[in-house]
Amino acid sequence: MTTRATAPPLSAPALTLTVIIPAHDEEQSLPDTLRSITAQTSPPDKIIVVGDGSTDRTGAIAAAFTGVTVLRPPHHLGGKARAQNHALPHCDTDLILAVDAGTVLAPDYIERVKPAFADPDVGVAAGNVQTRFTRTPWERGRSTEYLFGFHWHRPIQQLADSPMVCSGCCSVFRRTALTAAGGFPERTIVEDMDFTWTQQAEGRKAVYVSDAVAWAADPETLPFLRKQVWRWMAGFMQNVRLHLPRLLVRKPMLATWVVLALLEILLAPLWWLTPLIAVLTLHDPFPRTMFWWAGSDLLLTVPALLYAAGRRRIPTRLVLLNLPFVYLNKTVNLYYAWKALLVELVLVPLGLSRGLLVHEKGR
Repeated sequence: MTTRATAPPLSAPALTLTVIIPAHDEEQSLPDTLRSITAQTSPPDKIIVVGDGSTDRTGAIAAAFTGVTVLRPPHHLGGKARAQNHALPHCDTDLILAVDAGTVLAPDYIERVKPAFADPDVGVAAGNVQTRFTRTPWERGRSTEYLFGFHWHRPIQQLADSPMVCSGCCSVFRRTALTAAGGFPERTIVEDMDFTWTQQAEGRKAVYVSDAVAWAADPETLPFLRKQVWRWMAGFMQNVRLHLPRLLVRKPMLATWVVLALLEILLAPLWWLTPLIAVLTLHDPFPRTMFWWAGSDLLLTVPALLYAAGRRRIPTRLVLLNLPFVYLNKTVNLYYAWKALLVELVLVPLGLSRGLLVHEKGR
């Protein structure tokens, strides 16, 4: 009697991995990040911290962790992608995990993401990002955004094999794909979206791994939120300008998500003004108008949030208490989305602006 050979499980590909952490003045947030990395069930082969022109104790704190290599550029490199590229020549592993200082990984994060790379066509993968803290209105609003986005938009995009972005705070890259592309993209202000779109336009795959969880430290104040959202929105529009024509031909499903996002930005003011328009034109009583308008909005969001709360084992009461704060964040998002659209898609092509070029910390 003969037995068939058993193929090695896809759950544990023998791939080596280096963690890169760009860190500019991160002495407060870096220890939690490093502790989460050194506690992984599938330990990384290398950990590199780029003390990017730090003037605090970032380098000394990183060096105190066993197995951590600290790189100290002679000056502040002026951007996250530049700091990551500074570490790239020191990497010889199969995979590279880029982690933001302040982001904390679940103990099994690497173990859960690695299997995606059993498919040789996968160039980048990332997990489910949630907020670490819900202390301020802005953090509470962001927690609602993440719960909705990572449990509604991302799974749908993954089912269609076309994720919009592999989040830069915890993305894993195939090193050969990264080096073939010339490293982490520096041509836009958001390297994660740029690389995600580039890989898919070139016929490679990006993967969202829903069960791999990371907790990000998000902006706790309005000034920091404004900086981060401006960078994200400007970066999105930069990528639209750079990639959309090619995506329409080479990755039409991803192009569809991009076009839908643009339409949402364009139509959002109309939706927000709908109650006022209804009252003025249809002479509908304002309370009744607000009731159906708010009810329609909640009907589109609450079911997904309740599902997400169950998946993440977050008390439903807490999710519902945080829900009103998302409208504060939406206001900021919409303002900077329209500003980015004007600057990056109108003024830059006309030669009237250079667009956003400087990466400012968002917390």
